[in-house]
Amino acid sequence: MDAVRAPIGSSDSSGRARAPVPTGALRLTKALERVVHEGHPWVFAEALEGEATPGAVTTLLDRGGAFLARGIAEEGAIGLRVWSTDRRESFDARFVRARLELAARLRDRVIDDETSAYRLVHGEGDRLPGVVVDVYGATDAAQRYAVMRFDGAVSEATFVRDALIAWVRERGIDTLLHKHGRKGEARVDVVFGDGPREILAVRERGMTLLADLMHGQKTGLFLDHRESRFRVRQLARGLRVLNLYAYTGGFSIAAGLGGAEHVTTVDVAPNAVALADEGWRRNGLDPARHRAVAADVPTFLAEDDARFDLIVADPPSFAPSERAKPAALEAYTKLHASCLARLELGGFYLAASCSSHVRGSDFEATLREGARKARARLQVLDRWGGAPDHPRLIAFPEGDYLDCVLTRVVG
Repeated sequence: MDAVRAPIGSSDSSGRARAPVPTGALRLTKALERVVHEGHPWVFAEALEGEATPGAVTTLLDRGGAFLARGIAEEGAIGLRVWSTDRRESFDARFVRARLELAARLRDRVIDDETSAYRLVHGEGDRLPGVVVDVYGATDAAQRYAVMRFDGAVSEATFVRDALIAWVRERGIDTLLHKHGRKGEARVDVVFGDGPREILAVRERGMTLLADLMHGQKTGLFLDHRESRFRVRQLARGLRVLNLYAYTGGFSIAAGLGGAEHVTTVDVAPNAVALADEGWRRNGLDPARHRAVAADVPTFLAEDDARFDLIVADPPSFAPSERAKPAALEAYTKLHASCLARLELGGFYLAASCSSHVRGSDFEATLREGARKARARLQVLDRWGGAPDHPRLIAFPEGDYLDCVLTRVVG
């Protein structure tokens, strides 16, 4: 079905009628030519006129009607995902494979031999807008799984899908899964190979993590926090650690292997908490040093009066839209204040936000306000984002969806 962007007949700033937009093309109505040339992969529908079929390769014209770029048309707020500004490039399997090979070369360089779970393709960051592929290598068998996921109408672009499936198979992947559908209604289909019959044990920097590829969040694990978990492992020796919104307990296991005195794991989902407990045991850690709690985090913080030396708070996105941003900032502030009130002097607080609508400066402002409410003085020790297998284009600041800030209470 065609997605109407704007009336085909339009006028320029002087009121003179402009030529109709050719069928199957979109034309800019705002001064975004430079942004597109610099490499920003999105053009929002409000800046476009013309008609295009979602999922179809579509030409983008500048305001004067000249060729500017080509990409895949969308429906919704994003009108077009830009794939190339070079009119000589053919949108075919060879074109897609070249992008995939470039993405793979990065992973071959940055993924160490003790890690079997990583992001192979990171959408816009790898100039493959809307395409995500994660790899999970089982530790107890020579079996490698990949999970692909498409954002938006790129799922309708068969030349992308077909090229991706063939390329993944050639890389020695035994099973390819396709995760699709909205959050809470997601389905996982087997594209080729045999689907996993149980929870998968994978390796990350030598530690064992448990991933549920068929029913878990994301594609099974939050792979973007690999560097964050390593930081916690380096920091945790001798500390009492609290891991909030823990999912399957990756931060908890990292802290345990780093020599934490004791770790408390909290998540609202009982199944996730059970996996965190099992993961703790799989890593040979003493069960007496781990407490797994299935509880709502605000309730836990309000009712449990234990104190800690290191708290990790990595909640789900508080701002799924720009409209939700004010409430999200308030929620982050409240969470920070509650966590900081539980920290001993000299204690560490690792706060994370995966809300793309909350910029880094806004998130740090919530930390400052949370510290004020908790009457705590903080040192900022470091800031970082996703792991290197989650790159972002320099022209695409929206790709910095993950913000991690490590702080320390000094008064």
